[in-house]
Parts: sequence; structure tokens; C-alpha cells
Amino acid sequence: MSGLKRLCFALAACVGGVVTSYAEDDPAHERHELMESVGDAAKPVGSMLKGETPYDADILLESLARFLEASERFGELFPPGSQGGDDSQAAPAIWEDRAGFDEALHEWHAAIESAINEAPATLEAARPVVGPVFNACKNCHDGYRLEED
Repeated sequence: MSGLKRLCFALAACVGGVVTSYAEDDPAHERHELMESVGDAAKPVGSMLKGETPYDADILLESLARFLEASERFGELFPPGSQGGDDSQAAPAIWEDRAGFDEALHEWHAAIESAINEAPATLEAARPVVGPVFNACKNCHDGYRLEED
């Protein structure tokens, strides 16, 4: 594993340690914060894929590392009885179709790992490996996230 990949994973592990302490007290809040973090990491990647900003492989790998950390923790933040919350966008389908939700998370995780393993050096190389990551996000949101008002 390259030094950059190790750094990305180390940063993700540090973020994960901070996140863990809150999850036990308020899983709805913690999953919200974790997804906000994923959204923040997705913005520069989306900008690069749209050609709005220059491609930067380091930024891509940092974002993918944040996604990976989230994908490894996200499922545990939906224990029985954690439905609802003031700003929750978690759909009841998460608890009603837990196997489907877990499969969607697995697909996201697998797509992230594949993209990290490819470590695309160019935008042209990134598009086909990052596309499945964002498609997995969309698929999960379509089935397991409530629409914002």
C-alpha cells in the first residue's frame, strides 16, 4: 500500500475514533453527522468529475477513505428503536428491510474498496471506478432515505 493510501486510512481511523464515542449515546445524531461528513467529502470529487476543478488524485483518495470509514460504521448506527429524530432522513424501510439495507451498504463498501484499489491517477481513469461508488449512494438513498421537505 502506498504512503498516501496509508495516510488516508490513518486519517479515517482517527475520525472513526471520534465518531464512535457519540454513536452509543445518540445513533440518529451520529449517523446524520457521519453522512454530513460523507457529503462534504463528495463535493470535491463531484466537482472534479464535472470538470469544474482540476483532478487531484490525493483529494479523491482522501474522500474515498472517508467514505470507506463511513461504510464500515454506518450500519451499526441503525439499532432497533433508533427510528426518527428531529432531522432524521432515515426511512422506515431500513428497519423493515434490514437485509436489503445491509446489502446496499455492502455494495457501497465494495465499490469504495474497488475505487481505492484502482487509485486512479487521471480523471479518465477515475470516472469508471468512482461512478459505481456514487451509483451505490444513489441506490441506497432511493430506497432508504426520506425526501427532504
